[in-house]
Amino acid sequence: MDLPTRDPIPPGTLDMLILKTLSRSEESHGFEIAESIHRASGSVLRVEEGSLYPALQRMLVKGWIIGEWGRTADNRRARYYRLTPAGRKQLETEVEAYRRVSEAIGLILQPG
Repeated sequence: MDLPTRDPIPPGTLDMLILKTLSRSEESHGFEIAESIHRASGSVLRVEEGSLYPALQRMLVKGWIIGEWGRTADNRRARYYRLTPAGRKQLETEVEAYRRVSEAIGLILQPG
């Protein structure tokens, strides 16, 4: 059985993927977010820590998410993130823009 190829996350989509992941759960810490994206993509996309945490910090500053310190199941300290109403609105905006651009690229890639 062939393993899925890991491809880079397309530029400009990481925030959208994180917001979408947080929209599916009440709250998640960074490792859970990265693992969820990896699983949901069929193991194709992997979010590296060097990209994830700066993105989470940027979204905290913009008010799209909130973060609170807590403990993991194995009693480790972790910051848990939740989507805010502004984050839900941003997710809608980003998904719509992504769909528009994706559709336009699809038109260009059609044969002929």
